[in-house]
Amino acid sequence: MQRSRMDAQPLPLAGIRVVEFTHMVMGPTCGMVLADLGAEVIKVEPLAGDNTRRLLGSGAGFFGLFNRNKKSLAVDVKDTRGREIVLRLLAQADVFSENFKPGTMDKLGFGTAALAALNPRLVCVSHKGFLPGPYEHRTALDEVVQMMGGLAYMTGPEGRPLRAGSSVNDIMGGMFGAIGVLAALMQRERTGRGQPVQTALFENNVLLVAQHMLQFAVTGQPAAPMPSRISAWALYDVFTVKDGEQIFLAAVSDSQWAQLCQAFDFSDLRADPRLATNNDRVQAREWLLPLLRERFAPYAAAELAARFEAAGLPYAAITRPHELFDDPHLVATGGLAPVTLPPDASGAGRPVTTQMPLLPLTIGGERPGLRLPPPAIGEHTQALLRELGYDDAQIATLLREGVIGGEAPPA
Repeated sequence: MQRSRMDAQPLPLAGIRVVEFTHMVMGPTCGMVLADLGAEVIKVEPLAGDNTRRLLGSGAGFFGLFNRNKKSLAVDVKDTRGREIVLRLLAQADVFSENFKPGTMDKLGFGTAALAALNPRLVCVSHKGFLPGPYEHRTALDEVVQMMGGLAYMTGPEGRPLRAGSSVNDIMGGMFGAIGVLAALMQRERTGRGQPVQTALFENNVLLVAQHMLQFAVTGQPAAPMPSRISAWALYDVFTVKDGEQIFLAAVSDSQWAQLCQAFDFSDLRADPRLATNNDRVQAREWLLPLLRERFAPYAAAELAARFEAAGLPYAAITRPHELFDDPHLVATGGLAPVTLPPDASGAGRPVTTQMPLLPLTIGGERPGLRLPPPAIGEHTQALLRELGYDDAQIATLLREGVIGGEAPPA
């Protein structure tokens, strides 16, 4: 487990207790951020565990990543005794987080009004498909809102809308949920009361494409999809070079263009009056890019990278996600934390030892680290019940009668 200077002092959210009813990505991301920053996050799961634990394919990494640094309470909340356990937790919690369909929490007795009466200091954050309005009862997925919110149109080529290659709205929606929680906790310091917070996939997506909306407002021209856009810079593209390798190369200012021409001895291009300014070069892309592709083609990608690095120019290898485990920067800076996923949290039915990326920020010069691996189903149930005042006999009865999950208490 990664250790850092942060281990020697309280993390920013130490002492904050979060109870979450979440699954998939959006809600768990919110809890992951709060947990990484030091909050005690208790994940309430059904006795069989969160269904996300059993996803295959592109979902196989969901549970392990987004549920680190959390505790698991396995309980049947349809049983009155199970609901009582959760209500006891919420009576002393700071945050309640959920991302189920509208009305689900009300049916279980965990609606915002009921919880405000139970614990006026409680901050309740809901992660939904849409904020309240005409769409709020529609079923949303990341892909749904990418299609209806313009992002898929901008990502794919003309006539072929394409979702982004990651759960961008789910992850960012969870991040905005965490931001809302932090704001509500600060407000509580002044008012003494919690308040509801809500974040939504669709509205998150609209923020992602807002730059293109404003582009239309400013220019009067609809934004073109990324593959056919009019770039703001002349050199800003992927190049296929020696042995079929690919590399992204860019020069986004007049000074960078001059550095490029010097690094590759393109004195003819540097002196060409048709290429004097960035806007001139954008206008010349139709003939300039094919010429640059021809000149770069004999180089190996590594040689181009070395020259661009030496000149301080932007470049990037075309990297696949699994190759990031060996990224020298991540390895050197401690950006990956070693972790062992328990069998029911790995998606593989067996323990998996791997590494996972930490939050992309530092506090006091340190990355908030990994304190707890993703929990097994109900791993912390008995310890939490003891904190709430349940004795071993009561726990044994609840376990025997199928109200909670986990191993039997010691005799």
